[in-house]
Amino acid sequence: MNNSLELQFNKKDRFQTTATNNKSHSLNYKTTFYQWMTEYEKLLRHIINGFEADTAIQDELFQEISLNIWRALPSFREDSSVKTFIARIAHNVLATHVAKAVKRIKPEKKLSEIPVEAEQDEVQPTPYQALDKQQRQQRLAIAIRKLTLDQQQVITLALEGMSYQEIAEVLSITTNLVGVRLQRAKQALQQKLAVN
Repeated sequence: MNNSLELQFNKKDRFQTTATNNKSHSLNYKTTFYQWMTEYEKLLRHIINGFEADTAIQDELFQEISLNIWRALPSFREDSSVKTFIARIAHNVLATHVAKAVKRIKPEKKLSEIPVEAEQDEVQPTPYQALDKQQRQQRLAIAIRKLTLDQQQVITLALEGMSYQEIAEVLSITTNLVGVRLQRAKQALQQKLAVN
């Protein structure tokens, strides 16, 4: 992952160098961008995983989101948190991706083909516990991908620990609408998981 991040960083570095003659701003942007991408890479990958199952496409989406963050960096006004700013950019890219994907038919993926990032606990789980956790995560990821775009957005951000206010800022909706969409998304998820 770090190699791809460095490669992306170098591409954007060339873009910034040609876009502006002020080297001090460029250096400041590079440092800020690198810090943000290091801190929020896991968040971005979780959000992307909620929308796309194919790992190759996930990597492409990560690169596209990274490029959009780089381009938007000079316009960051600090009227929202960095996490919200980055998540908003990610959701704009992913909403476009989903809109395009709806137009073409995708074959169903087998459960074994869906990647899951298993977080390591301090105590090592037994093989059965690890398999059970992985299977539950896969079922959840599949069910989330079957939700509507509005539901995918709110549930993915909520699972990342964002508050209603942060989700509202990312999606440019009211906090009340976040609550309504989240409740509907939870109900739809429960139904989809009950079927499986």
